Amino acid sequence: MSKLNSSDFKRYSKFVNNLAKKLTQFYYSKLNKTFKISNKLQGRGYDPVTSSDKAFEKLIRKEINKKFPSHQIIGEEFGSKKTKSDFTWVIDPIDGTRSYVIGNPTWSNLVSLNYKGNPVIGLANYPVLKKYYFNVSDKAAYVVDQGKKRKIKVNNKILFKNIKMSAAFHGMLSLNKQKKIPQILKLMQFPCADALSYSHLAEGKVDVVIQCGNKIWDIHPLIPIIKAAGGVVSTWKNNDAIKAGNIIASANKSIHNKILKMIKPVTK
Repeated sequence: MSKLNSSDFKRYSKFVNNLAKKLTQFYYSKLNKTFKISNKLQGRGYDPVTSSDKAFEKLIRKEINKKFPSHQIIGEEFGSKKTKSDFTWVIDPIDGTRSYVIGNPTWSNLVSLNYKGNPVIGLANYPVLKKYYFNVSDKAAYVVDQGKKRKIKVNNKILFKNIKMSAAFHGMLSLNKQKKIPQILKLMQFPCADALSYSHLAEGKVDVVIQCGNKIWDIHPLIPIIKAAGGVVSTWKNNDAIKAGNIIASANKSIHNKILKMIKPVTK
């Protein structure tokens, strides 16, 4: 696994820390008003994109290009900027666009820095909630809530019988398949809200998150935060979460292995 040295961690975590503040300020000064919505799927389903998604991504790209002009960029709305750099920024300008459209405050700006393909720094910024999560190394993650910074940890001592699970299939798991995992359905007792559920796992508020259909920009920014907070994250088939798709994140390895076993009937 490719890792950063401590001075690189310091440099890039400082950048995402400042970026979070700029994004929240940008939202309140420019975007907190009526916006345009269009449907990317046009008659084949519903995948909304707003004028705000595009504005946020333009700002994030501008900040990255200003500070790290040689780095590669992959963004949900404006595609890839390819260079020979080992560093790639992955951007989801608004994770939870549906929440954004209907006024739920749980949407976020997600940004990760990947080094040699591996997510090493993550940012999950929640402008309306006035808080953001990021990691400063592979062992330390923080939340800054209403301006107050606090180190976060998963609830890694939790016993399986006491877990709080946030899970959602986002219409991607048929009723017949859901019937094959009754134990999982029984445990799905806490709200699931886009990236916020993964952030809540990282600070010990929930202990398992299960989601379907994550794209790389949905999950890459959260992987370093979850891992730095002591959590475990993988696909439903127990592959590296970098591959995206169907994701499980857990507070410890023992719980993770039990959930993988329970969900196995729908991974074939």
